[in-house]
Amino acid sequence: MPANYFLFTDASVNPQSKTGYGACLLLSDLDIPVDEAKKWLELKSFENTSSSKLELQTLLWALAKIKRGVSVTIYTDSQNIIGLPGRRSRFEKNNYISKNGKKIRNDLLYQEFYKLTDKISCTFVKLKGHKTSSEKDKVDSLFTIVDRASRNALRTNIAL
Repeated sequence: MPANYFLFTDASVNPQSKTGYGACLLLSDLDIPVDEAKKWLELKSFENTSSSKLELQTLLWALAKIKRGVSVTIYTDSQNIIGLPGRRSRFEKNNYISKNGKKIRNDLLYQEFYKLTDKISCTFVKLKGHKTSSEKDKVDSLFTIVDRASRNALRTNIAL
């Protein structure tokens, strides 16, 4: 039976500098205490990016760490990522060309997304970001780790 993992990703970008930070948290157990989970947090910087692109770059970076044949539940607040599985057939049918005849933005990243998710059984869960403490459950508290880490990394490492 394949292993089950839980992946939390988030990203923050400075639109002026086009630099951002992605954060990921890969867990095998959701019952881990939040303070313990923080030890598994990873951060990565990205250049020449945008908000949607960075969310996808962060997810691809995180998925590349996962072995083939496992099952992963991916928690994100990115509507773009949540919608990608449903957009695949149209992208592929149109060879990643938009209605106006141009390659769609981030087409190579989308293709990489589909390659990786073909090797890993992925379930996507859309989270509402920035909930108040009283609204948060365990999953939301774990997501807050990646949300805060990416925002803090951006604030700390980029002159706004």
